Amino acid sequence: MVIKIAVIGSGDFLLKMETITDQLHDILIDSYPYEYPQEAAEIVKALKPCDAVFFSGALPYHFSEKERSVLPIPAVYLGQDEMAVASSLLAVFYHKNIRLDRISFDLIDSDLVESVLSDLGIETPLTHILDFTDMLDTSFDMEKILNYHLALWEQGLTDFALTSVHKIYDQLMALGVPAMRMMDPESSLIRGLREAKVKAELFKSRFSQIAACHVLLSEDGNIKAIQDLAKEISASIQELGERSYILYSTRGEVDAFTEKSSLFPAMLNGLKIGFGYGSAITEAEQNAKIALQFCKQLDEESSYYILTDEKVVLGPFPKYRKSYSLKNDDPQLMEISQKTRIGPANLSKILYFCRSRSSRQFTAADLADYLGVTRRSTERLLKKLLDHGYADAVGEEMTYHQGRPRAIYELSIPIY
Repeated sequence: MVIKIAVIGSGDFLLKMETITDQLHDILIDSYPYEYPQEAAEIVKALKPCDAVFFSGALPYHFSEKERSVLPIPAVYLGQDEMAVASSLLAVFYHKNIRLDRISFDLIDSDLVESVLSDLGIETPLTHILDFTDMLDTSFDMEKILNYHLALWEQGLTDFALTSVHKIYDQLMALGVPAMRMMDPESSLIRGLREAKVKAELFKSRFSQIAACHVLLSEDGNIKAIQDLAKEISASIQELGERSYILYSTRGEVDAFTEKSSLFPAMLNGLKIGFGYGSAITEAEQNAKIALQFCKQLDEESSYYILTDEKVVLGPFPKYRKSYSLKNDDPQLMEISQKTRIGPANLSKILYFCRSRSSRQFTAADLADYLGVTRRSTERLLKKLLDHGYADAVGEEMTYHQGRPRAIYELSIPIY
């Protein structure tokens, strides 16, 4: 399968890419040049149909974060590594014969240079290196990077500049400052494109995965709601029994419906839906049945859950987008499940609840709200954890109403 990859980078980077196309027979490159890395954001908005996006480095990838977040395809970037640093240093030493302490550097991770020198047994201290990682989180100033190299050269402290930004290289050369761009080794380019290809193929596979949909129509519901749903996810309808139907679609169509239903919840119109993903129809159907059972436990007239082939439950939509796993294959968690007699599903829900919170501590009411069960059911789960030392009562919370203070709990099991 030929994968089309949109490559966003400087003109020089794209020229380098052309030299390796004969080694990538199963990859078609569509080039998008920029002059400044900040332009990547607008380029992403104007991308033609492709299977993945490959950025020339962390800068264009960072500057297009907002635009990337809505892309329906994977995006990767070529990261700097020890190979790039070592190749660049070797080129400077061999062709320019310049000492390390007479070179000024700029790059995202200065530890890379130190790592290379350590591996080579070179103990020369680095005094002229600019790490601009922090600038990405505030305001990236290319003028600051340019002036850094220029000032050192004008003061006679350096003889050469090694830059990670192609535009900085152009500006330094125009000012008469000897400079070189950080090299992108051919092997790194090929590896990066191969990674983009693998992610694109995985995405395509998941997008076309079978999705079954069990639907329960409320007593006062209208069959038109199911017909509209089938139209939204490009599915056919089969009646199973009174007010019960099954539809077949793809994971890509259901994912698109999920995004739309969060904006237009009225689309559900009295439907309780269980979506199931699977590599085969029988697996998708079984997962859809399980997902529908979660819906039946809710008081909501209209809602739906999704159960993936990895046994991850998503929902209930459109009100929430919680997730937890029905599969528990971690030996330590299996032991906890067996000792406490808490089922893998409920234990997984509790772990996901704790991961989703900024605070380590919680009340039974907090957990009950997340699990969608009664306070009494939650207190029974917590008692099992307390009895076996997997949770601790760490305090009390005073309420604004009359009654007993609410206990505050904290888990003492691994949640990550």
